[in-house]
Amino acid sequence: MGSLLCAEKCLQISLHGEDKSLLTHFFGAASRSARLDCVKASEQCLKEYSCSTKYRTMRQCVAGRESNFSAVTGPEAQGECRSAIDAMKQSPLYNCRCRRGMKKEKNCLRIFWSIFQSLQGNDLLEYSPYEPVNSRLSDIFRLAPIIAVEPASTKENNCLNAAKACNLNDTCKKYRSAYINPCTSRVSASEVCNKRKCHKALRQFFDKVPTKYSYGMLFCSCPVVDQTACAERRRQTIVPVCSYEDKDKPNCLSLQNTCKTNYICRSRLADFISNCQPEARSISGCLRENYADCLLSYSGLIGTVMTPNYVRSLGISLSPWCDCSSSGNSKPDCDKFAEFFTNNRCLREFPHSGILHK
Repeated sequence: MGSLLCAEKCLQISLHGEDKSLLTHFFGAASRSARLDCVKASEQCLKEYSCSTKYRTMRQCVAGRESNFSAVTGPEAQGECRSAIDAMKQSPLYNCRCRRGMKKEKNCLRIFWSIFQSLQGNDLLEYSPYEPVNSRLSDIFRLAPIIAVEPASTKENNCLNAAKACNLNDTCKKYRSAYINPCTSRVSASEVCNKRKCHKALRQFFDKVPTKYSYGMLFCSCPVVDQTACAERRRQTIVPVCSYEDKDKPNCLSLQNTCKTNYICRSRLADFISNCQPEARSISGCLRENYADCLLSYSGLIGTVMTPNYVRSLGISLSPWCDCSSSGNSKPDCDKFAEFFTNNRCLREFPHSGILHK
């Protein structure tokens, strides 16, 4: 089994040429079969001798990559890694997915990425590990009159109304209080808060609270006569002094790399990139006309190191806490990543919502 620790070279070799189609086949067939969550799929696989043997072999291949082991890279090891990967296509783990906010979410995501890394490697973020929710915009904003379908033109302050509506709903009030406390409690003279606890509580808020309340606060539109104060209230929704801002602004690619070392952040970012692909020719500005899914994915990033928020300005702009200074030769890649937030039609140009519109 020591030969299996060739990992990185084995897997790179096994994915050359026609084998790269495994990735598309493995994840592209998702809609054609019923899928278990990855925790249950793993439990089923481990009960079957053949499946559990191949699964453990595959995990050793991945462990070799993650631990930077260098070992024999002969044909025997390559063959064992390839065989284990192929066997997974016939296992309960095939096409398994996770659900945002589910019990054991982190464990589910760990299992998903162990399989994904076997097929592709560590860097690709184009496939979401989450089960599609098939959201419709009407479902999200139904029964939520506090969210305007057009930019507010009267004196009605939808952001203030959204905060009031949250306080009248037991679930929203409970989870809002649960994040306000850690996000506003100073830890020491040098630390304004416990950011880890703040982030966890924010994730629970957006995972547990009905979207008509959480989105009412996050995506409310502001009246023309009160743009500045209203926009600032909206920006303050996630207590940015704790959850968003930091002493220094990291480079966006460095922040992305930090995000990818955490299963939750990596998964939420992959979900966002998958669901918010822009398309100039679509009605919504989104590649698959899935504007509602894009908003869900955006809110999923809140409470991670990649937390986005509104940038201070009258015109709406969204960005994580990072910039592209000190990018060197990676400046084009950094700008491209940053503009996925700041200049993304899928987020900004849905013509019927008024949300995220200038």
